[in-house]
Amino acid sequence: MSQNILQYEPKVWSTADLLIGAGIKQSDFPKYMMPYFAMIMLESRLVRHYNELLKDFGADSIADIEDVNDFLEEFKDYNIGYNEVVIKQHKTLADICKNDKTFDNDFDTYLKAFDPETKELLGVDRGNTEEKYLDISGLSGQLRKKNILFDTVKKWSEIDLTPFNNSDITTLEEHIKRKWADISAETAGEQYTPDDIISLITEIILSKIEDNGEFLTIYDPTCGGGNLLFGVEDRIKEIYKRPTKTFGMDMSDSLYALAKIESRFRVDSEILHGNTLTKISFIEKQFDVIVANPPYGVDWKGYRKDIENDTTERFHALPSISDGQFLFTQHILSQLEAKGLSVVVHNGSTLFSGDAGSGESNIRKYFFDNDWVEAIIQMPTDEFFNTGIYTYLWIFNKNKAEARKDKVILINGSDFYEPLKKSKGKKRKEMVFENRKTIVDALTDFEDTDFAKVFDKWHFYYNKQAIMLTNVDENGKTFEDQLPVKKNKQGEEVKAKSIKLSPTKIKQELEGETIEITDFEIKTFDAEKYNSLMDYYTEGVKPLVNSLDYKEADLIVTTEKTNYYFDTDKETIIEVSKDSKTALGCGKIVIKASYKKATKTKDAYILISTELTPDYEKDYEVIPYLPSEEDNQKNIASFMAKYITKPFRYVDNTIGVEINFNKVFYKPEQLKPLNEIKRNLNSLEDKLKELESIL
Repeated sequence: MSQNILQYEPKVWSTADLLIGAGIKQSDFPKYMMPYFAMIMLESRLVRHYNELLKDFGADSIADIEDVNDFLEEFKDYNIGYNEVVIKQHKTLADICKNDKTFDNDFDTYLKAFDPETKELLGVDRGNTEEKYLDISGLSGQLRKKNILFDTVKKWSEIDLTPFNNSDITTLEEHIKRKWADISAETAGEQYTPDDIISLITEIILSKIEDNGEFLTIYDPTCGGGNLLFGVEDRIKEIYKRPTKTFGMDMSDSLYALAKIESRFRVDSEILHGNTLTKISFIEKQFDVIVANPPYGVDWKGYRKDIENDTTERFHALPSISDGQFLFTQHILSQLEAKGLSVVVHNGSTLFSGDAGSGESNIRKYFFDNDWVEAIIQMPTDEFFNTGIYTYLWIFNKNKAEARKDKVILINGSDFYEPLKKSKGKKRKEMVFENRKTIVDALTDFEDTDFAKVFDKWHFYYNKQAIMLTNVDENGKTFEDQLPVKKNKQGEEVKAKSIKLSPTKIKQELEGETIEITDFEIKTFDAEKYNSLMDYYTEGVKPLVNSLDYKEADLIVTTEKTNYYFDTDKETIIEVSKDSKTALGCGKIVIKASYKKATKTKDAYILISTELTPDYEKDYEVIPYLPSEEDNQKNIASFMAKYITKPFRYVDNTIGVEINFNKVFYKPEQLKPLNEIKRNLNSLEDKLKELESIL
């Protein structure tokens, strides 16, 4: 840059002084500043192109050109935008603001002189039912009511960006958008990607692709104002000679408009408006490089039906409704070319949220099963402008080197930063070139270091083995042994699931109140208290039966010849007859109430049933995973033999995937030597004695 364009940053920001005086709250500054900032960027680029085209025509002004229409047609052919007032009349905003008496009409004429696409993006005279994007007409009307429109436009007109090229203007734009993001990112997880992270992402990409002159497509499905997408493209083009085309999409009206305006001044760029997850404008395309910093911690319930009914086969599994970032990642990988590379910014929840079998775990497993994950890099905290949390770069590579197949490297870059001399919002750290080079070198070397660890991808898999335990009493006895064996319809011998009792009385003391049931087939009810037998069942019998607990108090089930109760000390069912007392083993006394509807031969009634069952308990064991099915089963069996002492049967096994950075890079605090601790304690005791003597 011949001049430092960032000198204009405070001048741009000073335009907000008038907004403050008009009582506009700070969080609304971006809404009021974006249209005018876009307008002066447009004008400066149009004026610069006008001057360049004049040179091609060998003229000093448009008046010197013999056929003005040729000039204007060629100007329009560049498709960068057009303004009749600026180009044909050669009048700028600064000229319009010289006369405050004619300003209103002149400014209105100036806005209407833009080409149709630019007017649509700026929001010039858009109706209530039309997309407004930046809504410059509506906001200008509001500023006019506050009597500050002329002063606001005049202040903006004093910012002359014509000496700067597109790249310079983009740099200024990124810094301004960063400030806007800092004060107005009211939606959780919408993060502006800072320059140092953009540089790191680009350097990672450059380390993985060749400078072979081939056409390179770059895509950002959540491009916002385009700072990450265009920043990566610019940095790649600074180093490599590959021709590029950028593609982007965003659902924010204003940010899309800024990115779209920016795209028109680039050699080859296509930016669309809409929700990437529900609008499939680019779905037929495959991209060489995809970069993204999708929103995280943001729910997707507003378009849940669209996602659940999606027919593109992008979504292998669905994450929690409260956080849709993994939806974007699945979309990204569906559009990544067969040998493509992607770098995606995520928060930490994508590493471990969700148990085995959950949407998040299944999505991680899908990525790892396909061997797309090459690296995950932890960034320092306080790297972004409106959040201080840890963030992570997921490096997806569909063209892994042979030596890296089925391997993943974790890189802990949390300590590689320099503190900023002055904080920028919550951004207090930045990764300078040396920090970034350390990370890129670690990715290139793909070897274990103090801050980098290479794993077989299977290291992150685990079995969540479900088992059904059969509980036993103090003597190792289970009620399951008491169950009779019966023959089923096929003549096979099968063990009964329970023993049904025919009680004459059930009694239990609960909180000083005695509950006693002697009627087990109830057909009558108190009509003064209940409207029907069904009401009696719902409001009286069922709650009463549900309150019975065979473990919590002395519940006794009496039959004609025996009594049954549960001995909580010995954890066994006791059967008491006239001549004996027998421990039947650990089990349950199950008492249920059910409502039986009337039939042709029988009136409706309430049935209270009692049965004795074994005490089964479902449990889960988390066990390391082995990729060979045979070895994995042996490993599970070995684990069970070592740690499970009760009888059990296998139920189902779910494979989960999670990444635990803290566990991998945890460094226990070094304890001081014992003699040093003693010295410190003795010193404290001496000081206490001194204080006591003074008192």
